[in-house]
Amino acid sequence: MGAYGKIGKKVVVSEFGETPLEALDRFLSFETQLPPEPETLRPTDVVVVVKSAAVGWVDLLMSSGQYQHMPKPPYTPGLESAGVVAWVGPEANHAVGDKVIVDGFLVGPRSKGAYQQYGGFASYVVAPNDGVIALPSRLSFDQAASFLGNYETAYHCVIARGQLRAGETILIHGASGSTGLAAVHLAKMLGAKVIATGRSLAKLEALKAHGVDHVVRAVDDTGAVARFRDEVKALTNGKGVDVVYDSVGGDISVESMHCAAFDARFVIVGWASTPFVAKGKGQRGAPNVNMIPTNLIMMKSLRVLGSPAVISAHQNPQLRATRLRDLFNWVDEGKLVPVSPEVFAFDDIKEALRAKWESRFLGGCVVHPID
Repeated sequence: MGAYGKIGKKVVVSEFGETPLEALDRFLSFETQLPPEPETLRPTDVVVVVKSAAVGWVDLLMSSGQYQHMPKPPYTPGLESAGVVAWVGPEANHAVGDKVIVDGFLVGPRSKGAYQQYGGFASYVVAPNDGVIALPSRLSFDQAASFLGNYETAYHCVIARGQLRAGETILIHGASGSTGLAAVHLAKMLGAKVIATGRSLAKLEALKAHGVDHVVRAVDDTGAVARFRDEVKALTNGKGVDVVYDSVGGDISVESMHCAAFDARFVIVGWASTPFVAKGKGQRGAPNVNMIPTNLIMMKSLRVLGSPAVISAHQNPQLRATRLRDLFNWVDEGKLVPVSPEVFAFDDIKEALRAKWESRFLGGCVVHPID
């Protein structure tokens, strides 16, 4: 068992589902996890006892093989986690007892290589020395477990790609979600005006506490995309917005282009309204490709910007070094205060994943593998 821990457990996805909910119901289960034996580890390895693991929309999408990164089943999900160092190799420069964030770029199902197997939905994670980051003193384990994926994505889309500046106006779709809320926080920190959209009136109302300037319901009572261009134009004195943060896709994208000012930046963050862009069960193909009108792009001189935060950082690692430096500085200075996520017991992981898929609450949620 090793000298430092007890027998734990981990979540395993045994095979891809046709859809995330099929994977959740049929192919996701718990297995016993023994503490990693030190003699099997590298001298630069670190073992972390996981205190909190973020429950992500991507975790579900990945379980059907419809995400751009596909770990080979069986695998342990959980893209992000935070915890306490329980063992360090002789060449590691961390210490037992250190509070750390496990870096999902280098560890877990979205990473590459030997550490891909160590997803955060587990009692223990093994990471390379540079795969853990000291926990900022201002963040709890829950806030830290939800920090990197959300705020790095928002930084890349709002700042690196969208080039949002003080005094400009940004239209943020899906603003009540984890990444959308991070985009709201960054935009307000920069001094921009924020128009936030969503489906739920209750969550839109709750967004006002986060400093958004205006909220717009993006759907009508039937659930179809509403014609909100007139409302957005009125809120911008007829000009339109300088930046569109589009994490939804589909009909929302088309309506949003009508809301954009001339020469606006249109940032493509994701396509939550049409998540099944592949065939399921890990098969490629694109039955639900999103389409956008090139005539509007032309006539409005729009700059359409694909913004894959992870892929871009793999292509140019310096992008990530800059955004990590800025984000952690802003946390230390108290300029960024992530919302505390909803908490589920580890045994309730299926309910937590279902709640995340259904967007039941503002922001995100976490589970506690070790309480």
